[in-house]
Amino acid sequence: MLSGGEVDRKRVGEIVFADRGELAWLEALLHPRVVDEQARWRTEQTAPLAVVEVPLLYETGGEARFDAVVVITASEEVRRARTEVADIMERQGRLLSDDEKAGKADFVYVNDGSLEDLDAFVRSVVQRLAP
Repeated sequence: MLSGGEVDRKRVGEIVFADRGELAWLEALLHPRVVDEQARWRTEQTAPLAVVEVPLLYETGGEARFDAVVVITASEEVRRARTEVADIMERQGRLLSDDEKAGKADFVYVNDGSLEDLDAFVRSVVQRLAP
């Protein structure tokens, strides 16, 4: 799995997404470390607003660590066009639905438009959140 100090992410994905026990083991190993690293990083920030991307935020109960949550999603067609993962539906099957995430979020954006549209959304969120 390790080659020259690098992780073969594709192979790890094949293993853990084929065996829920292996996935649980990996998540139990990684998630506490990621949370600790995010907390350390946040203490170092001096800007009035800091952004953290957390792919499994709601699934891991992590939303309580943040003042606001922004959910950015896209239609299934757009997701398929943007990903190289062949078994995306298997992986998405363990996630909350977009509707559930949107219902919990403070801000929601469906990213099916242009980069300019996304930039405008981000600017509007920053304007509302920045002191």
